Amino acid sequence: MGLVNPGNEGSGSGHEMYNMEAYATYRLNQVQTQPQEKLVLMLYEGALRFIRQAQEALAAGRYDRTSDYLCRAQDILSELMATLNPEAGEIAHNLAALYAFMHDYLVRANIKKDLKMMQEVERLLGELRDAWEEATRRYHSHNYLTRPEVYERQG
Repeated sequence: MGLVNPGNEGSGSGHEMYNMEAYATYRLNQVQTQPQEKLVLMLYEGALRFIRQAQEALAAGRYDRTSDYLCRAQDILSELMATLNPEAGEIAHNLAALYAFMHDYLVRANIKKDLKMMQEVERLLGELRDAWEEATRRYHSHNYLTRPEVYERQG
């Protein structure tokens, strides 16, 4: 499997390679300019996408691809664990334990090629993604500088 589409070898004089490099640069810039809360959401969505792709590969009997996709999801869970702020207290501790559980469960799902185990991690990650998305939405929609009800009681 090469960088050029079959049948196009030698054509384009390097344009395909340039386009791929340009796209990679674009994606890197896109990630580097996102706010932290958006990056976490992107990680959740990436892990979910890889788990779904693993399930599809498993259904097709592509065990090599199943393993590749599950390993990518495991890498994302490792990244989520590594970037937790321990100073955040109990929530960071609980998230670390949940990420570790899901990571280990995916390792076992990969060894056993167990669809139900993959689906369980997908469910848990989906709930975390939804909660994170809601928390982010509320954070961005709330005006923390003014709370009229506080000022009305004081007046």
